[in-house]
Amino acid sequence: MLPDRTAPTRRRWLVAAAALPFGLAGIGAATAASVVAGTGTLAPGLADAIAAARDGDVVDVLPGDYRGQTAVVTQKRLTIRGIGRRPVLHGNGRLAEGKALLVVRGGEVTVENLEFRGCRADDRNGAGIRFERGQLTVRRCGFFDNEIGLLTSNDEAARLEIDACEFGEAPRVVGGLHHLLYAGRIASLQVRGSRFHRGFEGHLVKSRARETLLECNLIYDGPEGGASYEVDLPNGGLATLVGNVIGQSPMTQNFALVAFGAEGRPWPESRLVMSHNTLINPRLLPALFLRHFGDRLPPGTRVIAVNNLVVGPGLFAPGSDGEFDGNWPALESMLRDPEGLAFGLPLDSLLRGRGIDPAAAFGMDLAPTAEFAFPVGTRALARPARWSPGAFQT
Repeated sequence: MLPDRTAPTRRRWLVAAAALPFGLAGIGAATAASVVAGTGTLAPGLADAIAAARDGDVVDVLPGDYRGQTAVVTQKRLTIRGIGRRPVLHGNGRLAEGKALLVVRGGEVTVENLEFRGCRADDRNGAGIRFERGQLTVRRCGFFDNEIGLLTSNDEAARLEIDACEFGEAPRVVGGLHHLLYAGRIASLQVRGSRFHRGFEGHLVKSRARETLLECNLIYDGPEGGASYEVDLPNGGLATLVGNVIGQSPMTQNFALVAFGAEGRPWPESRLVMSHNTLINPRLLPALFLRHFGDRLPPGTRVIAVNNLVVGPGLFAPGSDGEFDGNWPALESMLRDPEGLAFGLPLDSLLRGRGIDPAAAFGMDLAPTAEFAFPVGTRALARPARWSPGAFQT
């Protein structure tokens, strides 16, 4: 049974929060619009705190390990944020509605500074977050060892924004196809300043959204990974990839890095723009850096590729009709320190300044405004006098 939402219940929990050390209580109990969740006896558990929150409230989650604590968000507006050191939510064999640690039903919801781990479900789609409707913003969160890190429904009005998050450690289950991020047929997916690594068989990023924006991310499986596609856009749509590092593992399950349109078209319009990405194949065998299934997409679908750096053996987009300019091949040895995750060109590189002006490319401004900043996040980028291919100008 859910807790009573009466005023005495809310006051009791806020009084308990006021008894905490000042640095935490000041955040959680400063206003009546805040509810505190904790793992001890001074504050309710996560599910009780979320159930008690009203529209517009903030649920402050204190540091600690929350094991088997699951919740369903039904509010029209809610923020759930970790305070201080990132709280960790562990599946421990329990999921809300058999789906996820956190199920977001709808409304405008923000989730900040939480970590989701170890989700397993009977249908093998256990997720850290299951997003069903509305608008969800996820910031500075971590998703590790989940069957799917974050999974959405197919609600065509839903919008998902992810900023400065980390996804990794897909379960190593043969035939599991565990994707780190899977957006269904929603209105839009935006991912910025986030890192994806250590997949297995599934894809690092899979999106069926009508609009997909991947900007300044590190989508690099790494030597311990074994993912299939790094970016899979099976239904096309309006997709823009700007300023990303996209790289395979030597143990990859597929020779293509980015796939566009493999399963045909639910959307009436499709277009792929790739600008200032660094695409890396670490193997000796050749790769397809872009596999474009043009015959399965709407007539007139454009593919535009500007100032991409293609590292390692392979072909960029063989047989694709499109507009390509300023794209250059390179070897891993021509990058600063790939093993140390430094994928920029050295200052003395012969490829420095060899790109075209992306601000005037093909009738649109395709210039990046930021760069990925390790471990997650972005740093602002001033427009250089001469552009270099790839994800980094500095």
